[in-house]
Amino acid sequence: MSDNVTLTIDNLEVSVPKGVTIWGAAKKLGINIPTLCHHPDLKPYGGCRVCVVEIQGAKALAASCSCPAAEGQKVKTNSPIVREARRLTVELLLANHPRDCFTCPRNQNCELQALAMDLGIREVRFDLAKPSWPIDETSPSLARDPNKCVLCGRCVRFCSDIQSCSVYTFANRGYGSIVSTAFGKDLSEVRCTLCGQCSVVCPVGAITVKDHTEQVLAAINDPQKIVVVQTAPSVRVALGESFGLAPGTIVTGQMVAVLRRLGFDRILDTNFTADVTIMEEATEFLQRLESGKNLPMITSCSPGWINFLEMFYPEMVEYHSTCKSPQQIFGALVKTYYAEKESLVSSKIVSVSIMPCTAKKFECLRPEMNASGYQDVDYVLTTRELAGLIKSSGLHFNSLKPEPYDSLMGQGTGAATIFGVTGGVMEAALRTAYEVVTKKTLLEVEFTAVRGLEGIREAEIDLDGTKIKVAVAHGLGRARKVLESIKAGNPNGWHFIEVMACPGGCISGGGQPISRDLAYRRKRINGLYQDDRELALRKSHENPEVQALYRDFLIEPCGHLSHKLLHTTLHNANERFHK
Repeated sequence: MSDNVTLTIDNLEVSVPKGVTIWGAAKKLGINIPTLCHHPDLKPYGGCRVCVVEIQGAKALAASCSCPAAEGQKVKTNSPIVREARRLTVELLLANHPRDCFTCPRNQNCELQALAMDLGIREVRFDLAKPSWPIDETSPSLARDPNKCVLCGRCVRFCSDIQSCSVYTFANRGYGSIVSTAFGKDLSEVRCTLCGQCSVVCPVGAITVKDHTEQVLAAINDPQKIVVVQTAPSVRVALGESFGLAPGTIVTGQMVAVLRRLGFDRILDTNFTADVTIMEEATEFLQRLESGKNLPMITSCSPGWINFLEMFYPEMVEYHSTCKSPQQIFGALVKTYYAEKESLVSSKIVSVSIMPCTAKKFECLRPEMNASGYQDVDYVLTTRELAGLIKSSGLHFNSLKPEPYDSLMGQGTGAATIFGVTGGVMEAALRTAYEVVTKKTLLEVEFTAVRGLEGIREAEIDLDGTKIKVAVAHGLGRARKVLESIKAGNPNGWHFIEVMACPGGCISGGGQPISRDLAYRRKRINGLYQDDRELALRKSHENPEVQALYRDFLIEPCGHLSHKLLHTTLHNANERFHK
């Protein structure tokens, strides 16, 4: 029996595997059927009815994103009745939608706006009454405007099915229908990890990132302040998308150049402190491996994951590395080590980070993140915020000539740059741990066993006779499975585990450009691996600026000063005050 079905779409015959939807079959033919509730990461839903098609012999139009292709079907995707049904659906959505497109953060990158344009809707014939809902801006990372919600359910399904957090749900009926948190509470009052994936999958401006651009500009324009900026690894392969470049295009030099022109006083690289993180975490892991305590050790640079661990599994925080994220290590060092070396007054330094992550905005506010004696990181701008700042400045990003980072905390290795992809922190740590344990040069630096986007990856690494079992998980749903396995006695015998909150790692963080390229994750990942291969140094412990840091300031990894500045303690989130 054949595993394929053959059908006709718009008089074109196509054969697809059983189970493929009509939408998927049309895509194979190069026919674009518009959708709103459909998302490639989620199971078919068929709720918005924008993707309806006409099937010969059927009594009603079918939602192509959820209707499976069947043998002998004859489908029309652009008949008069289909076109009119789609237009009517979108008109009704527009009738319920605020008319503030010009000032909406999603202007020109709004799927509803694009649908209206593509369908030729030039007027809305309806004026429907709808309740007015308060805007929730209580979260340090995200803002929710239920008045813009189109009830596509993407945030509900992604948060539940992929992230396993179930922050959102549908509430009420009829015109009063709404996507809400449990009991209508503010985001700051529910167990939201602030990963921001809901803002990425939202097709409109119902969930957006809190914008701190004006505060950063005020600091830049204050002559009494020295504004120091750091840039995360994955920003360099995503920022260019906001200026028409392909996902994965490496724009490191142009990014540095534009930051100088925007007025930042010092432009440094988070890759430097990613290398420092490896020095600390590799040492910490080897100490735990020798003692046999608190294994498996979990590593991550993802504050969304830390929030998840503290909220849902606070009894397991002892398994996690005590090392801070590269962002927070940078903040602590820039107001101590860097200030001392550059003869700067710490109180006048404003520390800004450019991050792919929305949870970073919360992380910098954690009360324990003040090891320097000040708030270590003052402001976090996401990649999208930086892109908006560049556009508003009138600078032509693509024409800028590449420039280097400033010295001292401005140099990073290939091991640091792959922090931005799932498995990257693990791989970077193994590159250093291998040479520390074996006292031999690692010739093949690419640990491909921990690379990839499929499931939970496992591998056994031989450190010259010392065998360790490692695992890598990305997405909080997979992270939950890892934690449940540890609770069940760690039957897989893992020693070292890396977790990232966002699918694919930081390359698809909640603050990255919202892409309609279905392969954007792999393209950004390939960009980071390319950057790693092209850098002269690919192991964190070979970074000369990191070597100088330990020689002149920290003395040794996991030493007294390192623990004071670079390590922290995780908590039970239910007992911690959320700012």
